[in-house]
Amino acid sequence: MLKFDLQEMGLRKLNNALHDQKENTNQTIWEIINPKGSHAIAVGIDAPIEVNIKGSTGYYCGGMNKQAIINVKGSVGPGVAENMMSGKVVVEGDASQYAGATGHGGLLVIKGNASSRCGISMKGINIVVHGNIGHMSAFMAQSGNLVVCGDAGDALGDSLYEAKLFVRGSVKSLGADCEEKEMRPEHIELLKYLLSESECDAKPEEFSRYGSARTLYNFNIDNSDAY
Repeated sequence: MLKFDLQEMGLRKLNNALHDQKENTNQTIWEIINPKGSHAIAVGIDAPIEVNIKGSTGYYCGGMNKQAIINVKGSVGPGVAENMMSGKVVVEGDASQYAGATGHGGLLVIKGNASSRCGISMKGINIVVHGNIGHMSAFMAQSGNLVVCGDAGDALGDSLYEAKLFVRGSVKSLGADCEEKEMRPEHIELLKYLLSESECDAKPEEFSRYGSARTLYNFNIDNSDAY
């Protein structure tokens, strides 16, 4: 294990070292101490390594991740795992705004709560939140899955496309063109897999599914008030 003291060695040196890792690296496990809320920790990694961050972080932790497993033993600021391509990011605490924004792939797990706009414009990422999420989550979500084991705030799934939303608790309100959908056997199987991968013991049968009503795909004057 490589131990990296962020306070002593600095963010630029850390990210440069992580960017130097390749497919055949033998430096596979990293431990980062003293993050102290620093921004942009472990962004842009493209290697099958594990990064363990001991403490809370600021903006964009794990952004643009590809292949790596990133574990945060604390909470994170806005934009965790933003534009993630693959790999896994696990947050032991809470997440601020737009967690997993524009994510194309991989799995983001938030074991606490997530704030507003969780999964905004998601494009294939899987997001599992053990707690609650805030308003405008999954706004314009294009594809992927958002699983919420707690409650969801206002305007869930506003203007979404083909992303699937699963909520175990209550939904304060649905956004434009979002509606509750039938929970079919294939969705139960999908939830079983995602909950298992996220170390969550919730039962798939306890969730409701939400998705697009598909009335805003093409402009229609009769729906102009919804745009």
